[in-house]
Order: sequence, then C-alpha cells, then structure tokens
Amino acid sequence: GLYAELGKQWYQRRVRGGYDCVICIGNSFAHLPDFLGDQSMHKRAISNFHKMLKPGGILIIDHRNYDHIIKFGKLPNSSSKLYYQGDRIHRIKTSVLTVDGECTMITLDYEIDISGTGLADATDPMREKPDGTVVSISQFRLSYYPHTLAKFNALLEGVFGEDADHKVLPDFMESKPSEDYVPSYLVHIIKRKE
Repeated sequence: GLYAELGKQWYQRRVRGGYDCVICIGNSFAHLPDFLGDQSMHKRAISNFHKMLKPGGILIIDHRNYDHIIKFGKLPNSSSKLYYQGDRIHRIKTSVLTVDGECTMITLDYEIDISGTGLADATDPMREKPDGTVVSISQFRLSYYPHTLAKFNALLEGVFGEDADHKVLPDFMESKPSEDYVPSYLVHIIKRKE
C-alpha cells in the first residue's frame, strides 16, 4: 500500500550505503509483541535491522536473561543496577505467563520511590524501605516477549546466517566475573557479512 511505498522511498533515500552499526538495547526489542505466535514480527524487525547495515556493519541488541526468569520466576540478583541506576527502585515483582505449558509473556510490576521528587501526593501508596523509612511509591507495569537465549540466537542467525560472526556478552562483559554469576542481560553483537 501507500505506507509501504513511502517507507521504501524513505529507506532508499536515508540508508543508501547502510549504517556501520544499529543499536537496540535496554531490553527494548522484547516490547515487540508476538500476536501470531510465530515470531514473524520479530523476524521482520531483525531483517529490517540487517537491511539497514552496510556489509560488515554490526547489530548490538540485548534482552533480559529470560531463561533465568522463566526457570526461577524472578529477576537475577544482578538486575537492579545495570540500566536502572540509583536507589529509587523499591521493588520489582515478576509474573510469568504460560499458555499450554509455554512461556508467552513476562510482566514486571515496578514500584519506584518518588518521595522528594515533587511528584508524590497524598493518593500515592506508601511503602517501608528496609531501613524503616516510609516513602511514596509510583507503580507501573511493563510486559515483554520472553526471548530465551537459544531462540534469540536462532532468530538472529536465521537472518544474518548461521556462520555470521556472533557473540553474546553477559551484562556487557567479555565473560562472567565468576562461575556463579547470573547475568541480568544478554548482549548480542552480530556482524553482517562483507
């Protein structure tokens, strides 16, 4: 239709030679739903990233450690400070939705300390922190598609090729700092073939 043609024209004008790098981090890709249950929207998005890269360009994309969340029903202990700096996160409650025995969605319910920010009012819920301080809380919910490592690797390699230069970093580190370390995020760096 019209929108597809306009998008194609925009792409041809803007991305002629391609980009050296496309970055999609902060677990943002996991917000893309899978309404059809076949990951076709995910495949299309990865394919679009691939098309935007020039030969030899790299895609940097991450997702939470959903393997851990699905297995244990909660975030890894390393979760609290990677993207969300500071001490305002009061609590994150994890819900795992399964349909016919397969995980289809992860929901995180956040409680953020908003005391002292000028945002709190008398209607906000109050919570007690471990130190005994009572604070005003803002609540919000985010839902995610649960990309497991094996399925996400297959998704990327299905577009970039199984022999693509692809590595996965735990929490942006070259390797885990200890054997028992459980990463919060898995960062994929995959290169488009020359």
